[in-house]
Amino acid sequence: MVSIVLGSQWGDEGKGKITDMLSQQATLCCRAAGGHNAGHTIVHDNVTYDFHILPSGLVSPTCINLIGAGTVFHVPSFFKELKAIEEKGLSSAGKRIFVSDRAHVCFDLHSVVDGLEEAGLGGRKVGTTGKGIGPCYSDKAARRGVRVGEILDEETFERKLRTLDTSYRARFGDLAYDVEEEIARFKEYRTMLKPYIVDQLEFIQEHKNSPNILVEGANALMLDLDHGTYPFVTSSSTGLGGAVQALALNPSSIKSVIGVVKAYTTRVGSGPFPSEQLNEDGDKLQKVGREFGVTTGRRRRCGWLDLVLCRYSHAINHYTALNLTKLDVLDDFDEIKVGVAYVLPDGKRTTCSFPADPNVVEKIKVEYKTLPGWKCNTMGVTRYEDLPENARAYIEFIERELGGVPIKWIGTGPAREHMIARE
Repeated sequence: MVSIVLGSQWGDEGKGKITDMLSQQATLCCRAAGGHNAGHTIVHDNVTYDFHILPSGLVSPTCINLIGAGTVFHVPSFFKELKAIEEKGLSSAGKRIFVSDRAHVCFDLHSVVDGLEEAGLGGRKVGTTGKGIGPCYSDKAARRGVRVGEILDEETFERKLRTLDTSYRARFGDLAYDVEEEIARFKEYRTMLKPYIVDQLEFIQEHKNSPNILVEGANALMLDLDHGTYPFVTSSSTGLGGAVQALALNPSSIKSVIGVVKAYTTRVGSGPFPSEQLNEDGDKLQKVGREFGVTTGRRRRCGWLDLVLCRYSHAINHYTALNLTKLDVLDDFDEIKVGVAYVLPDGKRTTCSFPADPNVVEKIKVEYKTLPGWKCNTMGVTRYEDLPENARAYIEFIERELGGVPIKWIGTGPAREHMIARE
C-alpha cells in the first residue's frame, strides 16, 4: 500500500520529519517531482541531514529509495549530497538509492539560463532558486531534453547537450558556460552512475507487493504548475496527480494522503501571499521559526495560517490526514489570527476558492478569526493532553474548519521525537 506526503501550502512546511518517521516502516521511498531545488531538513539521532534531490527515506537503513521519472536530476548534486550523508553515518545509502532512466538531466547549462531568464523579467521575477529547474522542465516539455538513461549512450548524450548549448547561445548570445567542460565531467559520471540507473517500471513492479511504499512530495500544492499561484510556481506537478503520473502508481493502492501544514504560513520568493504580515507579527514568526530556506538560505516571508488556501489545497489533493508542524513557534503570542475567508475585489466572499489571476489575489482582503494564545512552552511535548488548553483549541478549530480532516501528527520542535501522534 502507498502513503503520499504532500506540502499543502508554499513549501517549507517541514515534510522531512513525517517522512523520516514513516520511512522507518517503509520498504520503498520515492521522490516524484522537482530536483535539487527542494530542501528537507531531518534531525535523526541528534544528527542533522539536509536533503535536496535525495529522498529522505535514506535515513532508514532498511528503506530502498527511488528518484522517479517526474524529477529533474542534477548529477553533481546527487554525488555531493550522497557523499555528505554517507560521511554522517548513513554508510549504506549508496546501495539503497536508484534513479529512473526517464528522469531528465538538469545541467549546469540550465542554471546559467535560469539566471538569464530571471534577469530578463526585471521587476516581475518568479523568484526561482537559480538551480536550472525551470529551463530543464522547459526542455523536457519541448522534447529536446536529455534523459538520465541517455547518459549511458555517449554519442547521443554529447550530441543532444551540444545542440542545447547551440540553441541557448542563439537565444542569449555568449554564455558563461563551457559545454565541452561539462561533457568532459560526464565521461567520469557515466561510469559512476551506471549502478544507480534503473528501468522505473520494472523497478516498481519488483516492489509492487511491498507492504509500505512512501512517496515524498517536493515543494507544495501552491507551487504546482497547474494549481499554484502561476506564474510564481515551480515547473512540476507537485500534488497528488503528479505523484500518480510520475511513478505510475495504481490509484487504488493509495491508502493515505498526508498533507503537511505549517501552523502559520510562509513563502520563499516572489508571488502573491494574502495572509502575509509585513509587521511585527511577521518579523516575530520569521525570527522564532528560523525561517530561512534550506536550499537557498533566503529569508522566508511569513504570515498567519490561511485556511482558505488549505481548503483549496485539500480539494485538489484529497488529504486523509494532516501533519501540523511548528506549533511551538506560536507559544509566545498573546493572540493568534487565522484567515477564514477572502473578500475579492468585486466584493464576493469565498472560503475555499483561490483565484487563478495573481493580480486578483494581490487585491484580496483576508477575513481573520482571532484566537487566544497559550503563552507557555510547548517545545518537545509528545502527548496531546499535555498541550495547553488554548493550543488544543487552536488545533481543533483547524480540524473543524477543514471539514473534519484529522490532524494526526503535531510537530512541537525540530527534533524527530518532538512530535505528537494522535490516535
